[in-house]
Amino acid sequence: MNVVDHLKQAKSPLVSFEIIPPERGGNIQDLLSVVEELLRYRPPFIDVTSHAAELISVDTTDGAVQKTLRKRPGTLGLCALLQHKYHVDTVPHVLCHGFTREETEDFLLEISYLGIDNVLALRGDSKYQKPISALKTTNTYAVDLVRQIKALNEGNFLSTDLKGTSTHFSIGVAGYPEKHSEAADLLTDIQHLKEKVDAGASYIVTQMFFDNSHYFSFVQQCQAVGISVPIIPGLKVLTSQKQLENLPRSFAISLPDELREEVRKADPRYCAGIGVEWAVQQIKDLRSQGVLAVHLYVMQNVKPIHAVLEKL
Repeated sequence: MNVVDHLKQAKSPLVSFEIIPPERGGNIQDLLSVVEELLRYRPPFIDVTSHAAELISVDTTDGAVQKTLRKRPGTLGLCALLQHKYHVDTVPHVLCHGFTREETEDFLLEISYLGIDNVLALRGDSKYQKPISALKTTNTYAVDLVRQIKALNEGNFLSTDLKGTSTHFSIGVAGYPEKHSEAADLLTDIQHLKEKVDAGASYIVTQMFFDNSHYFSFVQQCQAVGISVPIIPGLKVLTSQKQLENLPRSFAISLPDELREEVRKADPRYCAGIGVEWAVQQIKDLRSQGVLAVHLYVMQNVKPIHAVLEKL
């Protein structure tokens, strides 16, 4: 099923997950072990992140050279495994930056052939945008990517003289309760979000937040401008003191003072327990106010997820 149908047909709380492919040369079995652990919670779907190529240094016999490589390939293969070996709906992430529109069309067709009908359309990190020849094109913003996917759903390909079989993608997009780091303000960011919904997005997954008031205010402001698609809250379990600095810097989010102080004063061995209890209370509060679906950012660390869901 597509994501929206999962939400509509849910008769009990839903928990979906997001995982990240292993680094190039990493062991896929480690990640599949994580997947098998997550399946005990019967997730309606699992997201798989995508990663553009980046410039890295590679040691050779003649010294270090710079090459453009994807540190984490494997999104397509992982989605195929999840869909057909583990029989869970998958949501591959599709990026603007780092990929041409031609490469994007190929990727979309490949996942369509696999029977995957859900995608999350993201702009991606602009530092990974690669030079494009005159013969290729790119999607600059996520709304452009949504339009390309919607066009495929209507059987329209990049080759203007080609009318092919339609795809059936349910398109998700990202929302930012504390605004995107590059947006002038939250209202402007929400207007851009509405453009993505108007272009064809059927649901929204939020960036992580640690204060539920940000989510509820965000939903109200989205509804005020006419956004009526489901908005799934995205949550992460804080597990270390380092994340007090790393998460706000990497994701342009804030952490409540109460959480900061509790983690900062704690013995490092107990930080994960504090983060688990915080996430449990967040989910309980969301559920008490009618939000039954949550999306947990797992990446490759399943222990705190077990701790949260066992408490629930």
